[in-house]
Amino acid sequence: MSEARQDLSIGIVGLGAVAGAHIEAFQAVTGANITAVSSRRSLNEAELAAKYGQPLRPVSSYDELLADSDIDTVDICTPHHLHTEQAIAAAEAGKNIIIEKPISTNWEDALRIEAAVKANGVQAMVCFECRFSAQFSLVRSMLDQEMIGDVHYAEIDYFHGIGPWIGQFPWNVKKEIGTSSLATAGCHALDAILFLMDGEVEEVTSISTKSNSKIFEPYEYDTTCVTLLRFADGRIAKCASAIDCLQPYYFHVHLLGSHGSILDDRFYSHKLDGLNRAKWSKLETSLIDSGDVTDHPYQPQFQAFTDSTQAGKPMPRTSLETAMETHRVMFAADLSAAEGRPVRLDELPRA
Repeated sequence: MSEARQDLSIGIVGLGAVAGAHIEAFQAVTGANITAVSSRRSLNEAELAAKYGQPLRPVSSYDELLADSDIDTVDICTPHHLHTEQAIAAAEAGKNIIIEKPISTNWEDALRIEAAVKANGVQAMVCFECRFSAQFSLVRSMLDQEMIGDVHYAEIDYFHGIGPWIGQFPWNVKKEIGTSSLATAGCHALDAILFLMDGEVEEVTSISTKSNSKIFEPYEYDTTCVTLLRFADGRIAKCASAIDCLQPYYFHVHLLGSHGSILDDRFYSHKLDGLNRAKWSKLETSLIDSGDVTDHPYQPQFQAFTDSTQAGKPMPRTSLETAMETHRVMFAADLSAAEGRPVRLDELPRA
């Protein structure tokens, strides 16, 4: 008889909207439980239980959370500029790590996190949860089955106004924390391009601007950008990120292949006889159509993290190693926009 695996005991640091979504998602995960919470705010055990529907032990400091031998995994849900040192400390304490994106606000710090994770042999996952969405799981399956052939062009764009109605707005507007339109949110679209277009990005060119709306005036950095990607094999892609748009949330997906195309929840394929070439056919799937973190596909991602960690296997789809390449392309794009020139990826070398 095989030995039963012990549930992962997870301590979460930071208690904003994202943490609430993580707690709710883990309630549906088999084999893992969030048991402790560390926050800059004073926490009451009874109030936590009433709000989140489960017992959560408040911990007075992050150092205390890391020193707790009962905690084997740390879930980092703090503002972006805190991620680097918290992730490194967690790795050095021998804890597995779940890190909200972006993992850092610059490439050098991302490399420091990667080095700490490797040196301490812990499992690390980054919350690019859109890779686990029904929409992208379906599209990835279609590509694997060559339904639209070889993809030579993709445009995947992120349109979500992050204004005062969003809880993170007060700190997200700051350059040292929000960093860029891509880093704070649009990296989900950039990551989707890398997920759906296999291959190495060789060069990026990015330009940026910002709205003159008073609503978004507090932002200390450009809030709209467009990035062109050139892959080493000659294929190309485009990623727009706008967090200053006044419109419903929209995650735009358009892939062109040698046998057909995919446009959001529609497709056309020459490989299927009888399709009407004048009309799109519908893909019956759930689109990524909400910026509310409670609607994000965390649960299947967290289940994959739990299963792979318990089995001693690498995390599929959203491992730290995979996410590093997304961050590398993202920081290259930010450099391109800042300096007004194309940036080759070898300007940001891996360790």
